[in-house]
Amino acid sequence: MAKTQDFTTVMKDMMGAFPVDTGAMEDAFKTTATLNEKLSSVALEAAEKSAEISSKWTKDTIAKLGDMAKAKAEPADYAKAMTDFASATAEVAAENMAAFAEIAKKVQMDTVELMMAAGKDMSEDAASAMKKATTEVTAAAKKATAK
Repeated sequence: MAKTQDFTTVMKDMMGAFPVDTGAMEDAFKTTATLNEKLSSVALEAAEKSAEISSKWTKDTIAKLGDMAKAKAEPADYAKAMTDFASATAEVAAENMAAFAEIAKKVQMDTVELMMAAGKDMSEDAASAMKKATTEVTAAAKKATAK
């Protein structure tokens, strides 16, 4: 009776001839984790600054409402108080919107900078991993053909 060939040994030899470098995967994970940490830092800093602006804006608005709510001697004084409040509110809104725009601009610039740096790092890591893999595969092929 014919005996079937055991492919287990063949597969072990083949897989051993082409080793997988897990270090490249670990480096990629570390690079990604570092990028995520930096991006989170940018987002949290922007959120903190936005919260500060919102809080200050709210406090200023409440203070101005307090001035407007005070009793007036003449009916025309109520109209003037309302006009002053509306004018001051529009001015403060413009200032705060400009501050929010500056935060958004900084976030955008920081994010682009981080992505460019990460792209460069990942390209270098990939090139290094490919060079190492090519060297190992070439050596394994030479070793396999020498047998």
